[in-house]
Amino acid sequence: MSSYGISFDQETCVSREFTEYCPDLRDVSFNDCISSVKVIGQPWVLYEHPHCQGAQFYFEEGECRSVEWHEVISSLEQVKEDLTNPQITLYEDQNYGGRSITLNCETNLMFGNFNDMISSCRVDRGAWVLYEHPNRDCINSKRITLTPGKDFETQSGFLFFSPYICV
Repeated sequence: MSSYGISFDQETCVSREFTEYCPDLRDVSFNDCISSVKVIGQPWVLYEHPHCQGAQFYFEEGECRSVEWHEVISSLEQVKEDLTNPQITLYEDQNYGGRSITLNCETNLMFGNFNDMISSCRVDRGAWVLYEHPNRDCINSKRITLTPGKDFETQSGFLFFSPYICV
């Protein structure tokens, strides 16, 4: 099944179909203007800055008629990983040390003993969205999308996403 994302610019009434990674929306004259998204197939991640930098916005199959921060989207990429059997390991210490917990489904860490304790993590399978606050709080939370090979370690002095992990 083919997978693609369709983005719409409300101001110009123009829609654009994307079927592959677009590192810089300026190259296709569609920078900082996406106001809604329709995803068919695999999820997509939209980014605040070119080359997948800055804030991230994760969209699963379906329609989103209003995109948060719609005037700042500058790059996008499709999540191509197999999402049927996800797995992530979270570590209390940097360099994948200390206590660890392995997850294979969406989990709210606020109800366990790993809340606000993550210093590094390793994605084994699937794609994971990590949120700073519980209940997929996209408005007030920082968030990051991780896939195998994009392991994460906190920077010193920067407490990172822990309460809510979802696939």
